[in-house]
Amino acid sequence: MEKVNGKVQMYVQIITFLFVWILVLIFTQPNQTWDLINALKEVPTAISIYAVLSLLFVKWLWRIPILHPWLVKIPNLNGTWRGVLKSDWVNPVTGKNIEPIPVLLTIKQDFSNLHCVLMTKESTSYSVVADINFGLGGDTSCLSYTYTNRSKASIRDRSPIHDGAAILKIIKNPQISLEGEYWTSRKTKGDINVILESRKIVESYIEV
Repeated sequence: MEKVNGKVQMYVQIITFLFVWILVLIFTQPNQTWDLINALKEVPTAISIYAVLSLLFVKWLWRIPILHPWLVKIPNLNGTWRGVLKSDWVNPVTGKNIEPIPVLLTIKQDFSNLHCVLMTKESTSYSVVADINFGLGGDTSCLSYTYTNRSKASIRDRSPIHDGAAILKIIKNPQISLEGEYWTSRKTKGDINVILESRKIVESYIEV
């Protein structure tokens, strides 16, 4: 997927480099008359600073709200999301579907990478591949990922390790949330609905 607006990316890069170059000249040659030779001598310094800014952009600066969506097209999903998972699995003992399962979904994201962990009281799912995709017209976006689920050792006889995939629509109004479906290699499927709880990342399942 295209993570930035390609129509303006080149202009932003050029303007940013020229701005950095001018600042370098101001600080290194405050009392000198600028000429082409002296200006060119500062190009390596400007390139080094520009490279550092590029690294900061990939790690953090892309999250700045003012850059969305005219430059950065991907939404910031970093944080802990709380909600429920509804499965179509039928309990062979009772012959009934199980109750909705409370879940925590944590998302760690920078400009280049995305990692999802979905936790319940009994198991944890770790994403293998994750990305954000845009629908037709670019009006809707979805988080999609494949995962491996590992249940606790004490219940692995009834809940073996398995693989799966999920696709969740990113909803911004009236509140930021994710909702969609998942399916597994155990031939089960269901729905996931979560709401952003905090920008902080938790490392284990916490009940409310």
